[in-house]
Amino acid sequence: MVRVTHPSRITRTLLAAAGLAALAACGADTPNPAAEATRAAVPAPVEKKPVDGLPGMPPVLDPEDVYAADRPGKLSPVVKDFPSRIYVPNTGSDTVSVIDPTTYETIDTIPVGRQPQHVVPSWDLKTLWVNNNRGHTLTPIDPRTGKAGKPVQVHDPYNLYFTPNGRYAVVMASLDRELVFRDPHTMKVKKTVPVGCYGVNHADFSLDGRYFIVSCEFSGELLKVDTEKMEVVAQQKLPFEGAMPQDVKVSPDGKRFYVADMTAHGMWVLDGDRFTEPTLLPTGKGCHGLYISRDSREMYISNRGEGTVSVFDFTRNRLTKKWRLPDGGSPDMGGVSADGKVLWLSGRYDAEVYALDTRTGTQLARIPVGSGPHGLAVYPQPGRYSLGHTGVFR
Repeated sequence: MVRVTHPSRITRTLLAAAGLAALAACGADTPNPAAEATRAAVPAPVEKKPVDGLPGMPPVLDPEDVYAADRPGKLSPVVKDFPSRIYVPNTGSDTVSVIDPTTYETIDTIPVGRQPQHVVPSWDLKTLWVNNNRGHTLTPIDPRTGKAGKPVQVHDPYNLYFTPNGRYAVVMASLDRELVFRDPHTMKVKKTVPVGCYGVNHADFSLDGRYFIVSCEFSGELLKVDTEKMEVVAQQKLPFEGAMPQDVKVSPDGKRFYVADMTAHGMWVLDGDRFTEPTLLPTGKGCHGLYISRDSREMYISNRGEGTVSVFDFTRNRLTKKWRLPDGGSPDMGGVSADGKVLWLSGRYDAEVYALDTRTGTQLARIPVGSGPHGLAVYPQPGRYSLGHTGVFR
C-alpha cells in the first residue's frame, strides 16, 4: 500500500511561493547550482548491447532475457487462430492423445508410427512433428485442424530441434550416435555428424544461437556443437558415476546452462561459453524435465522418480518450492500453457497426464491417456519461432 500525505495550509503556501520564485528565475541567465547537481546525479540510461547472433537468426529482443518473446498470450500471428490443445505421444500405444485443456478431456486419438517419443513444433510454427523413434518416421500434424499427414522417412528420430535461423532441423539420432542436420521442411539430409557419445537426446541453444549444448543419456556426457559449422567443438564426461543427463535449458540471461540428470537426482549447472565442469544442484529423485515460467523468473523441474516438481528461482539462484503430486506419479516431459497458469506434464509410467497450477502447485487434473506418455506438447505457445523439443520458443 502506498500512503499519500497531504500538505498543510502553511506548507502549501511555502510551496506556492517557491514555485513563483522558480518561474521568475526561468527567464534569467543566473545558473542554478542545485538543479545542475540534481541533473548530474541522475544516471544516464544504460543501453543494452545488441547480441551478435547466428547469421539469419531473428534478433534477440532482450540481451538479458532470451525468453522475452514468450510472455503470456503473446502468440505469433501464425498460431493465434489455432485451437489450444495438449498433444501426448504414447510410446507404448503408438498413438497421440489430444486433450482439450479447457475441459481436461481427451478429444481425439491419432495413430502414428512405432514408439513416438516427442511432439515437436516446427521452426515456422506451422507443423507439429511426431518423432516415431523405432518406426523411423516423422508424422506431421496440422495444428489448425488436428489432422495427421503422410509420414516422412527419418532414421532414429528420438528427438528433433531446429537451428535458430530456421535453416536446419537437427535430428537427435540416439542409437545411431549421430546428429543429423536436415532440411526443416522436406527432412532431406544435409549433413551427418557422428558423435563420440551414446544416447544424444536433448539440447538447448546459447543466447546468440551460435552453439548448442547436447546431453548424451547413456554415456553420461555433454557435447558443445558449433551451430553454423555443424561440428562438435567440445565434449566432457559428467563428474558422477552412472550419470544420465536429460533435458537442457539455458538461463534467461544466457550465462548458464542447466542439465537435468535422472540418476544424479538434480540439475548440472555450467557456463556454456567456457564449457566449464558443471556443479550439481540436487532437486529430487529422477530429475527429468525443465520448463521456464512465462515471466522468466522461475523454472519448473519434474522429478520423475518421486512424483514431485521443484521450482527454481533464477534471481535468487536457488530452489524455493517443491510440489508433490497427490497419490504419487511419474511427471516427465511437458510445457506451460499460453497464459502461464498451468504446467502440463506426462506421467511416463502411469498412462496419465497432469495439469498443475503454476502459482500453488495444486493438481488441477489427472487425465488417462495411452501407454508410456512422453514428450507432450502444449500448443500453441507464445514465441516468434520454435527451437524444437516439446516447445522451446524464442
